[in-house]
Amino acid sequence: MDKILKIMFSTIMFTLFYFIWTGTKDINNLLIMFALSLIVSIIFRNHLRSPIFSPKKIVYSLWYVIFLFIEIIKANIDVAFRVIKPVIRINPGIVTVKTKLKTAMGRMILANSITLTPGTLTVDIKEDTLYIHWIDVTNMDEKAATEKIVASFEKYLEVIFD
Repeated sequence: MDKILKIMFSTIMFTLFYFIWTGTKDINNLLIMFALSLIVSIIFRNHLRSPIFSPKKIVYSLWYVIFLFIEIIKANIDVAFRVIKPVIRINPGIVTVKTKLKTAMGRMILANSITLTPGTLTVDIKEDTLYIHWIDVTNMDEKAATEKIVASFEKYLEVIFD
């Protein structure tokens, strides 16, 4: 019974997200989305966690989206200034960073968030280690690089995914 509730809850949440994202009022679109959401929820039923959403996770998720947007803008400005300067100040390299995130989904979101910010690119993930190509390596030390690149993302993702 618990699995059925999780499946129905995630199906409704996916459909609701689709409705909010697209703004569609076409009932056929919503029915198709509901059916697809149900199929996806059934396929991934063993990965649904309880509680799926808590008020704290929802608030942290909203703050994370805002935080990520701000980080992307800051990184874009940083890279843009590097490009327009007469002497491009870069020191590219690959650094290793450690994450405290325990779930594969949390690590994947972290890796994608790092990649979305210009100047950094997640090259590989092995367990709790991420290999990041960084446009301006200021420190090859793992702890320092982790603090500079990963720590600010982790404080949100730990609450959301762990």
